Parts: sequence; structure tokens; C-alpha cells
Amino acid sequence: MPAIVGVAQVISIGSSSIFNIGDVYKIMPISNAKTFSGSGSFNTGDGLNITNYRSATNTTDNDGIDQGNFMNA
Repeated sequence: MPAIVGVAQVISIGSSSIFNIGDVYKIMPISNAKTFSGSGSFNTGDGLNITNYRSATNTTDNDGIDQGNFMNA
């Protein structure tokens, strides 16, 4: 259903964001990321007690090219 939209001010849009005004059938933002994290990095909660004596994160990526996000429609 058509809508009447007034003034819209966009300050910034992220690299994998979508800004839409009006009717739309399908919106598919596509992005990819590679995250390296060590032991205990994503722990959340109240009163955590975490002990990591020796921890190492392997960040070596020998393949050079990862799977792309093309053909994901």
C-alpha cells in the first residue's frame, strides 16, 4: 500500500545496511566477516569466574580466499 513520507534525513548508513522508503518485495542485506577470539572472549552473564592459564588463538589463514557472498540471492 502506498504511503506518504515526509522529510527523511540520513546521517550515515553502514556498509551492510539498507535504507528503504516505500513498497518493497524483498530486502536482503549481505555481508560477511571473520572473527578471531581467544578463550573466554564471548562469555556473558553475572558473576563469571573464568580462569585461562595459557590460551592462544590461531589466526593463520593459508587459503587466501574465503567463500564469497555472491550467488546468495
